[in-house]
Amino acid sequence: MKRIAVQGIAGSFHEEAALKYFKEEIEVVECKSFTSVCELIDDDKVDIAVMAIENSIAGSLLKNYQLIRDYHLRIIGEVYIHIQMNLMVKPGVKTKDITDIYSHPIAIQQSLEYIESHFPNAKLHEALDTAGSAKKIAEDNLVNAAAIGNLRSAELYKLEVLDTGVETNKRNYTRFLILSKHGNLTKESNKASICFEVGHFHGALAKVLNTFAENKINLTKIQSVPKIGKPNEYTFHVDIEWDNSENYDKAIHQVLKSASSLSILGEYERGNLNIHNQ
Repeated sequence: MKRIAVQGIAGSFHEEAALKYFKEEIEVVECKSFTSVCELIDDDKVDIAVMAIENSIAGSLLKNYQLIRDYHLRIIGEVYIHIQMNLMVKPGVKTKDITDIYSHPIAIQQSLEYIESHFPNAKLHEALDTAGSAKKIAEDNLVNAAAIGNLRSAELYKLEVLDTGVETNKRNYTRFLILSKHGNLTKESNKASICFEVGHFHGALAKVLNTFAENKINLTKIQSVPKIGKPNEYTFHVDIEWDNSENYDKAIHQVLKSASSLSILGEYERGNLNIHNQ
């Protein structure tokens, strides 16, 4: 059975991402921080990790880009999770009973319109994750409080769902990376995550990016990450996709001639993003 490290506890969106990706029985190893997740892989205490890298509303998690590089991890896959927030309570608690609401600060922010409309006087409590909020409601027997989180945590901690889809933006997705100590290039690989640096001269970055276009490589994301302690210097993280692996190989060899440094963080099969239209 695979041991999978995730940030958060059982019932978190990270656990949901792991279950969706592997589609088999796994052992989830709970971690308090993303750094702890990376340390477990580095010490060979887990086989694989699942780590959020970007959200369609909150944006990129820049620290996680740095962690992937610092621990020399390899991306072997990705999975997208539709982020739906739900209002959960102890069985028997009614809407009128709720005076306090617990959740992760981002989840609270993404559900703020609902909260202000339905619970304008409720006291908001920020927690480390949404699943931890659900667990607290259950274990502390809080009968005047609600948690905001996913349906998985309601199921695990035996909470009743009073309302579903309380998030403001119904097309909210988080992209999770599947990480290992070793790469996993296969015939099905059609996406890569790379990072590179370029010199400080006119057109240096454009030259690299044009190389992908010239080789019919689709650039799906570019993220600049500041280099710690070096003002005005950046590492560029790029996600690229291809239909022909020969075009990819050719583009990478050409980029090597233009970039001052280049690292391939992973070559893998791109995940499916099924947009909800509600």
